Amino acid sequence: MSRLTQISDNAASADAANLFTAIKSKVGMVPNLYRVMAHEPAVLAAALNFNDTLGEGSFTPETREALALAVAGANACDYCASAHSAISKSIKVDEAEIAARLQGRSSDPKLNAILKFAVAVVDKRGLVSDADLSDARNAGLSEGEIVETVAVAVANILTNYINHVAQTDIDFPVVRTQEAA
Repeated sequence: MSRLTQISDNAASADAANLFTAIKSKVGMVPNLYRVMAHEPAVLAAALNFNDTLGEGSFTPETREALALAVAGANACDYCASAHSAISKSIKVDEAEIAARLQGRSSDPKLNAILKFAVAVVDKRGLVSDADLSDARNAGLSEGEIVETVAVAVANILTNYINHVAQTDIDFPVVRTQEAA
């Protein structure tokens, strides 16, 4: 059971209710993560806006989902592993590739380099080595892609940590990060 209340539609503040309406129009439901974040609508709005703005970057939705899986795996966030596995399945990513992405790997060489760098960012709390940057560059990542990788990783760290604190009830088919390892 979640350690922080998942705000119901009826209990939502006016600001949270407006955000819930926008979320429902995009995804058809309000995931429990967003119901937890609704305790402070500014946090929920910031997270939504950050992700919407990152959607205007150079990475495809599939790349951003792959990053979400890799970060969820690195942070052992079962909620995000479950949510982003479901989203990945909906965009036709196969089970083996989803499992690999949860471990920070991909069969695609460039995506593999992006995920490897993202996991280094998470594991080293951003204090990556010159070798980590050199590996990313040698794999073909531009400096823009390196910056974007960090930004997408950070957006996902926020949700991972909120889920860790709240122990958010998983409202997607459950994926356990320990089983993916």
